[in-house]
Amino acid sequence: MKILFLGDIVGRHAREKIYDTLPGYIEAHQIDFTIINAENAAGGFGITQKISQDLFDAGADALTMGNHTWDNREIYGFIDKQPRLIRPANYPKGTPGYGASMLQSKQGMNVLVVNLLGRVFMHPVLDCPFEVIDRELIGAALGEYCDAIIVDMHAEATSEKQSIGYYLDGRVSAVIGSHTHVPTADEKILPKGTAYQTDAGMCGVYDSVLGMDKQEPLSRFTTKLNSGRYKPAEGKATLCGAIIQTDDKTGLATDIERIKI
Repeated sequence: MKILFLGDIVGRHAREKIYDTLPGYIEAHQIDFTIINAENAAGGFGITQKISQDLFDAGADALTMGNHTWDNREIYGFIDKQPRLIRPANYPKGTPGYGASMLQSKQGMNVLVVNLLGRVFMHPVLDCPFEVIDRELIGAALGEYCDAIIVDMHAEATSEKQSIGYYLDGRVSAVIGSHTHVPTADEKILPKGTAYQTDAGMCGVYDSVLGMDKQEPLSRFTTKLNSGRYKPAEGKATLCGAIIQTDDKTGLATDIERIKI
């Protein structure tokens, strides 16, 4: 199976790039399943029902989230009804939505998508992601009940992402990091067969500070004052992520390729 993972969508220009580019890219590269982190899709903060549906219509099979999951309060009205929109699994019991979902690829293969939120330098501090992923994998053996398992590790610290990668090596198809909006050049297959990349980067305007207009973050760094809201940068968007190839029998990864569109 060939799985496409795209990093955090930041704002309108990134969304428009996805709408224009993704359908043709999926067809040209024979992608079987597409995951996009969408926690910054609505003006850089959260997501709306319309945006999520537009992304599904463009070809996304699953949307993962992160620490900005709840920034747009509209999400409370529809997240329980949409299993393809996946918030971090380590939120407390009773939190709306799904932390993991078993979904089907275009060929009818079972793909388990799990979203985790790191705890180092992150707010809020949620349940231990290591304990939570163990719970989510009970009864979901790779190569038996799941043809592929993809984990979006939404975290700040590279050490925490790397640790979860090795912790899950051989038990999941891929661990791909998100959140920092900067693509890392460490894509690899871990010793037991799990594909790994510390951060997929973002889908957004790279002439920016993490996808945001440069003026406000520069002002905050130089004056220590908040002079306004962050807003997504204007300009030409780039899509960043990875393509993971898995073995249809074992579910383990056979290849990972970092991409930039």
